Amino acid sequence: MMFNFPYIVELLSPKRSTDEPRDGFLDRFAERYRRIVSAGLGLSIPDNPMGQPRLGALECIDLCGLSVDPEKIVMNLNTFHTKSGLDELLQKASDINLKYVLIVRGDGGPLLPKIDSESIGGKRSVATSTDLIRYVNQRYPGQFVTGAAFNPYKPMPFEFDRLRQKIDAGAEFVVTQPIIGQNEHVDELENIDVDVVVEAWMSNNIDLFTKSVGKDNAGMAEAYNPAKNLENLHKFYPTSCVYLSMLSFNKNWSDLLPRLTA
Repeated sequence: MMFNFPYIVELLSPKRSTDEPRDGFLDRFAERYRRIVSAGLGLSIPDNPMGQPRLGALECIDLCGLSVDPEKIVMNLNTFHTKSGLDELLQKASDINLKYVLIVRGDGGPLLPKIDSESIGGKRSVATSTDLIRYVNQRYPGQFVTGAAFNPYKPMPFEFDRLRQKIDAGAEFVVTQPIIGQNEHVDELENIDVDVVVEAWMSNNIDLFTKSVGKDNAGMAEAYNPAKNLENLHKFYPTSCVYLSMLSFNKNWSDLLPRLTA
């Protein structure tokens, strides 16, 4: 197992534009950041999720004056940056010896720039996550451990072929989309030489889950139990680190996360 922690907790950074004072949102970010770290868990800060401009991971850490454990942070990075902005982010991450970078194509939008594919060595009109993975590994050889996303709800074998391209570009770990119970396509990742992080959906809002992954929610809305699903993921994928999305910060985690007390 690549990671020395059982869970990676997703932590959203404050939006760049808000009607409320930014300090309050940064205080909440800092409080949650410290809670994750004190629990001995890894943390993942999405890069402008859903195309919404948000403060960057390293930007928030600097603004809040937070201490950094380079091996506990999984910095997310997508293709919606200027080339100069991308290079600045990578250099800052290198300067603090950050280890893990999860690279995805990301969600665009009218408020976000789109990196020029050719500027990072891409050969298509649109930059891909494979292009970005290759660029990071070539520009900073040996500095970062790069990861990629895997969507088991996409058509196969197309998604497997894309994953192999990402691995050939240097990806060393994979984070799946949220899965419910055992997933046959995630099972097949055992045949690929890569560390697998399975994602658990920790919210009761199953409609949001199915919307985000494009899955039919027939018969799921009333039956879904996040804690039970996490228990099943530990059963089916006992050696995998688990990525926790939509985890509540208002609950006692020892009641929700079995590996905290294991």
